[in-house]
Amino acid sequence: MLLYWIILPIVWVLARLVWRIEVIGLEHYKAVRDGRAYVIASNHIANLDPVFIAIAVMDWRRMCVLAKEELFKNPFAGWFLRCMGAVSIERGKGDTATVEKVTNACRKGIGVLIFPEGTRTKNGKLGILKSGAFVIAASAGADMLPCRIIYNTKDGKLHPFCRIRVVFGPAIPAAELQITDATHKVTALRHMKSRLKTALETLLEENAFEGRQPQPEPSQPEASVQPPVPDAQGPANP
Repeated sequence: MLLYWIILPIVWVLARLVWRIEVIGLEHYKAVRDGRAYVIASNHIANLDPVFIAIAVMDWRRMCVLAKEELFKNPFAGWFLRCMGAVSIERGKGDTATVEKVTNACRKGIGVLIFPEGTRTKNGKLGILKSGAFVIAASAGADMLPCRIIYNTKDGKLHPFCRIRVVFGPAIPAAELQITDATHKVTALRHMKSRLKTALETLLEENAFEGRQPQPEPSQPEASVQPPVPDAQGPANP
């Protein structure tokens, strides 16, 4: 934890030297950051998305960030990720131990950052949302805070010296993320994913850079409900 307090200000300075970062809707983050359980659910475009979110909130209480196990194989990268609060997860292997660990931390009021798409998008547009973030939020009794990262570039990807907006929207209350009828679990999860997707797309529509409004994605089939293991990808090369 001490290393986190040392590294975070350094990363804050370095990031703002290379990129122009604007934070919108921070009051929504502050509204849930009061000891309650909360999950930040963000779109995922670039390797540094979790870093931008961390410096956007600039919170001395370290968040828990789910990152794929492969990213920890490099000793330095693994060390840095752990300092920043990342937790490795074996995607697609039923890593229930990590899910339980993260859920327990969330119950204690530690913020959890998850990328519900499960992977980075190649065009900056929102992909299909998976179920893991909702499973953790429901199990922890956590509010879910939509977050949209927007890059002011032609291809929607991260480039050096580009402008960046980190936008937070109103939280989805924990009570509305509970699955009260197990026989309708699939329908309930589909509704939750639709609600989060709408919130994330609204954040983009209302905060896109002038002249950078992306065209709507063609309709895509709904992702099937997966076991309660979140496909969350942490930093990868942009």
